[in-house]
Amino acid sequence: MNQNKRLIIGEGKISGYISIFLAIVCFGSVICAYFPEYLTTADFRKLYTPKHIKWVLLGLLVLSFGFALTSFVLSKKTKLGFLAILIIGGTILIGNGLPEHQDIDYKSFTIGLDWLLLDILISAFIFIPIELFLPKRTNQTKFHPEWRTDLVYFIIGHLLIQVTGVLVQLPAVVAFSGIGLGGFHSWVQSIWFIPQLFLALFVSDLFQWTGHYFFHKLPFLWRFHAVHHSTKDIDWLAGSRTHFLDLIVVRAISFLPIYVFGFSTPVFTTYIVIVSIQAVLAHSNTRINFGFFKYIFVTPQYHHWHHSADPKAYDKNFAIHFPFIDMLFGTYYPMGDTWPESTGLGEAKFPKGFIPQFIFPFTKNPLQENEIEDPSER
Repeated sequence: MNQNKRLIIGEGKISGYISIFLAIVCFGSVICAYFPEYLTTADFRKLYTPKHIKWVLLGLLVLSFGFALTSFVLSKKTKLGFLAILIIGGTILIGNGLPEHQDIDYKSFTIGLDWLLLDILISAFIFIPIELFLPKRTNQTKFHPEWRTDLVYFIIGHLLIQVTGVLVQLPAVVAFSGIGLGGFHSWVQSIWFIPQLFLALFVSDLFQWTGHYFFHKLPFLWRFHAVHHSTKDIDWLAGSRTHFLDLIVVRAISFLPIYVFGFSTPVFTTYIVIVSIQAVLAHSNTRINFGFFKYIFVTPQYHHWHHSADPKAYDKNFAIHFPFIDMLFGTYYPMGDTWPESTGLGEAKFPKGFIPQFIFPFTKNPLQENEIEDPSER
């Protein structure tokens, strides 16, 4: 496929890819049902029940089959629909042997395949149509040159959700457990839901801003954060491209106030949902006009300027939720109605692929190897 050509509605390729995607999600879900003690996370099992999953899978299989037929009708030459039907057939075949109910043994470590399937299904359902019908960069194909690398980051980050969760919470638990925060937690949880939610978003964003700032300003840390900025094609999937060390450290810093304040369960759950959606939305390739809200909440335009290859926008717009935090610290970029012409690390060369990008910051200094501007000199 030509990397510079966008998918065109009516060719049969879009419906073909959708049918394959839905079929793979269903196949993965059936595999999870066979080995739930190893492939599902205990914390997420409460979000779904076998009965509900059964009907959801049936609906997805029907949709996948419908899109496969559409692909056949629109483009008789494409093999995408045929491949989807093969996956659907395999899913139905192995799914017939599933028991109606099974007890799940607890395992201290599991692979979060269920979380991966749930998140990619929901994210794709929301953001692929937005980028397909309302793209900002109309010449940017959904399958840009490095989409496979970004997908690997997305997959690994979700499969290792239990590992990252433990590592993120560890500093807060070690530093603040057992110091008698019960009374403070009770006071915080007595606050009305909306202001308590705003407080959770604010304090976490404030700490996240701090971690994010130092990853830009300290040359050694910038080695790792440069991985996230290396992508030249920003979209909802590209936001997952983050080095493991960068991911753990910044999230751990952001989690500190969440742990100390001890927000109520409804607030914490809502906070997780907002963080998950906004992190993906901020990177999405969409021209949706948020109007006045772009001065209140971080939008794609706001965060794309953070990724800008234009030196005048370097080290700006660090916030994840609230632009006023950048305004307070003098790191706000006055973007107006403009968008950056390009994103990434300019002409600097950066290794391609997940493994080379993981190793690179440990072995080489990208500031010297690729002549990327030293962040301390900005």
